[in-house]
Amino acid sequence: MSEVMGLKAKLGLNVFKEDKEFHIRIKPGREKDERLKKAVIVCPSGLYSANDAGDVEISVDGCLECGTCLIACGEEVLEWHYPSGGAGVQFRFG
Repeated sequence: MSEVMGLKAKLGLNVFKEDKEFHIRIKPGREKDERLKKAVIVCPSGLYSANDAGDVEISVDGCLECGTCLIACGEEVLEWHYPSGGAGVQFRFG
């Protein structure tokens, strides 16, 4: 019988290649925007978090490039584009 892999184990199989610049940025002055709190909840990789000051921060390492944060927060809050060719997530199915 084969072992069932959990979500974290499956995500751990993926390879992430760095780009020259981040493909997601919180627009300056929008760190406290209420819409960003949605990204903390909906990001499947858990990249968004709120700090003690109430600002939302992002760590793009491990981004699945799904665009969920952009849909939840909007272009007024986030700058989002795909990484350049050869960079970003490379999915490994296990």
